[in-house]
Amino acid sequence: MRAVVQRVARASVTVDNQVVGAIGPGLLVLLGVEENDGPEDAAYIVDKVANLRIFPDENSRMNRSVLESGGAILIISQFTLHGDCRRGRRPSFTAAAKPDKAVPLYEEVVGKLRAMGLQVETGVFGAHMMVSLVNDGPVTILLDSSKLF
Repeated sequence: MRAVVQRVARASVTVDNQVVGAIGPGLLVLLGVEENDGPEDAAYIVDKVANLRIFPDENSRMNRSVLESGGAILIISQFTLHGDCRRGRRPSFTAAAKPDKAVPLYEEVVGKLRAMGLQVETGVFGAHMMVSLVNDGPVTILLDSSKLF
């Protein structure tokens, strides 16, 4: 499972000219599920996203998590994070999980973050989405659960 985590001042996602999710200060998470991912990958991503110390403390040092800072999370499904560009010029997405596998794992991540008391907004899985954000910092972190196993 891969996640691009961006600290944002605000972010929103629009589908068919309707805003379906929006947050103020917090994290925008682009989440890609791989065919070989399972519950342990979801647990890793949840723990990292909730506890990454990338928000400023009283001394302006990155020392607080989204949990500690009271921020929100906008999670957008993005299979293209598993695009393989090593051969040719067109990415191959064969490593990305099919919806029947990806949706439950995506929803597991969302549900576990909400269970921690976080405000979590989402896009629409599989839809064409327009994502807007104001990156704060900028701070952008790449997480990849496959580097653990």
